[in-house]
Amino acid sequence: MGIFKIEGGTPLKGEITPQGAKNEALQILCAVLLTGEKVKINNIPDIIDINKLITLLGNLGVKIQRNEPGSITFQADEVNVGYLETEAFKKEGGALRGSIMIVGPLLARFGKGYIPKPGGDKIGRRRLDTHFEGFINLGAKFRYNREDHFYGVETPEEGLQGTDMLLDEASVTGTANIVMAAVLAKGRTTIYNAACEPYLQQLCKMLNSMGAKITGVGSNLLTVEGVDSLGGCEHRILPDMIEIGSWIGLAAMTKSEITIKNVSWDNLGLIPNTFRKLGITIEKHNDDIYIPAHKDGYEVKTDIDGSILTIADAPWPGFTPDLLSIVLVVATQAKGDVLIHQKMFESRLFFVDKLIDMGAKIMLCDPHRAVVMGHNFESQLKATTMSSPDIRAGISLLIAALSAKGTSTIQNIEQIDRGYERIDERLRAIGAKIVRA
Repeated sequence: MGIFKIEGGTPLKGEITPQGAKNEALQILCAVLLTGEKVKINNIPDIIDINKLITLLGNLGVKIQRNEPGSITFQADEVNVGYLETEAFKKEGGALRGSIMIVGPLLARFGKGYIPKPGGDKIGRRRLDTHFEGFINLGAKFRYNREDHFYGVETPEEGLQGTDMLLDEASVTGTANIVMAAVLAKGRTTIYNAACEPYLQQLCKMLNSMGAKITGVGSNLLTVEGVDSLGGCEHRILPDMIEIGSWIGLAAMTKSEITIKNVSWDNLGLIPNTFRKLGITIEKHNDDIYIPAHKDGYEVKTDIDGSILTIADAPWPGFTPDLLSIVLVVATQAKGDVLIHQKMFESRLFFVDKLIDMGAKIMLCDPHRAVVMGHNFESQLKATTMSSPDIRAGISLLIAALSAKGTSTIQNIEQIDRGYERIDERLRAIGAKIVRA
């Protein structure tokens, strides 16, 4: 197990470029299974979760050609579907939550898809019902082995059939999986209450460039006209909005002057304005974000009637739940109070005890709500030793450590590496005192 040693309290300065979006890459890489032709993907982040998925695709028989850094050409012309029933796959597929999205493409193209119960962050119950109910609506036969938690779907003799469906939740991965199955189904599929995140839009645009017929992209009503087959394409992954939000928070907390390059402003939604509500100055310079050094701190803006500011997550175009941990840690050094309401996951706020140990004033009301009572900005957090429980809490603790006085130790940094590419190197390039040991 690796650790980070971090000497905090030093302002940073410079430019940082966000990696390719992890959550988009997981969808896009699974989509290469829908065609036997070559698919070139650019701006792939070099992180643990993505590399695990690439290895899984290789073990399924997908040909993988590495081009320049961040660019890979895939060709799924000789897929070994039998690998899905091996013990090796049960272990490999269960190690990564994103592996669930291989099921839709495999079901559509090869008539069957299996997956062990996938892993991922331990942030509460994360149901898979939306995925499999969608497949069943398309005509798939479902089976579940309770002994080893193994899920399977197979197409009937007549194949998948387009239909109308209303999703019980606007699940991003569920919508992606169902769309990838529907593109090769017979007839028309309409998906109501579909997710409409930029990364799901990117998947639909890529599929359309491969020959799919998807309309309503960007809305919560998708219509998919099934086609017989898809072809190859080239696709570039968007910058990671979660990284961009992380760097905004880092800049403010460490009193740093930072420019975040090539952020794809049009796909950031509420993120800039949410951080502005915390009093953070965010300037748009072409397609970059410029954060000046907040030497005098930042002050929370109350609601119009003067009541406490509440920041809550919601499905897109609401505020992404992956950034609530960042907002919470940034609020500890703001002037004013903030109520953080985590609606979408059950256990994502349970890292606040580590921030309290560092001197933060936080009252955990229940598993979903925490009140952060901001410090005077000159009252820094103090260094401590802590462990990263999941990707987003991990980066939040790292930001806290970089702003704290003294030397902090973060254990279990593999959790951070799952979602952030060479983070220690990139932070050192703008002046951070961080060492991997």
